[in-house]
Amino acid sequence: MPIVFAILVFILAALAIFLAGAWLEERNAKARIMRERLGESQGVDSVSATDNLELLRDEMLSKIPAFDTLLRRSERASMVQKLLDQAGIDTRVGNFFLLSVGCGILGATILAIASQNLPLAWAGLMLGLLAPYSYATYARNKRFRKFEELFPNAIDTLGRAVRAGHAFTTAVEMIAGELPEPIATEFRKLFEEQKFGMPVRDALMNLVDRMPLVDVKFFVTAVMLQRETGGNLAEILDNLSYMIRERFKIMRQVRVYTAQGRLTMILLMMLPPAIIAIMMFMSPGFIRPLFTDPIGHALIAGGITLQTVGYFVIRKIIQIQV
Repeated sequence: MPIVFAILVFILAALAIFLAGAWLEERNAKARIMRERLGESQGVDSVSATDNLELLRDEMLSKIPAFDTLLRRSERASMVQKLLDQAGIDTRVGNFFLLSVGCGILGATILAIASQNLPLAWAGLMLGLLAPYSYATYARNKRFRKFEELFPNAIDTLGRAVRAGHAFTTAVEMIAGELPEPIATEFRKLFEEQKFGMPVRDALMNLVDRMPLVDVKFFVTAVMLQRETGGNLAEILDNLSYMIRERFKIMRQVRVYTAQGRLTMILLMMLPPAIIAIMMFMSPGFIRPLFTDPIGHALIAGGITLQTVGYFVIRKIIQIQV
């Protein structure tokens, strides 16, 4: 137990020192940026209207300059930032990592105090570190599902606007103003990108990058082909909307057919933890050797491994691509 508290005190002290240094670095960086901007404003009198100006995005991974520089060197940090953007979570990856560390320390502290067992404290640390990432993944999948449900309505609106004589970009603006989230946000980004000078093709590819869904890829491919080869865009969009709705019907039928397998997976995953929790409440002396004896630790590791393998096997069986 003293070892656990010593580790926690070391982590908290190191985190406090890092935050204090990062705060000082941020103040110095803000002052330096202000001096550079003042120097540029004094050296440049005016800007010609014909000059090519770039539209710069705020792509900082953290407001702390030192932390931002460190995160930019990691490809994993960029992937996590993309995950947060796709999930609709308005935060930077630096804050997300600090939240993960805080959750890990909290989980380790709670299990260390409750169980007085170092392996369980490390398990609490790992669970706490993974909890925010798991939530972000869940939020992204939920947002993707909602986007897929509303996407045929967006295509229908786009087709009606084109049939009424509106330009494609104007129709995209109408979708951004009339349809609910997350359709409105994604099409608003599409409209703003092409409005500020980005080619429509590149703006559409950015939409695919933000929403890597099969239906969105079909939509972007159809629009780009029509713009390059010509044709009736409204008719193409109507056929695409019909195809997406029919695919959703098949997907719902597949969910009905695989309901038993999904229920079996949930029961098999929840049954062992539920039995352990009930035994700890009804007969703590009977279940305690599972956590205190080395053989019990080996059994827990084996059980978790088999549960994980069984989860992925059942998930592979019930996942049918449509």
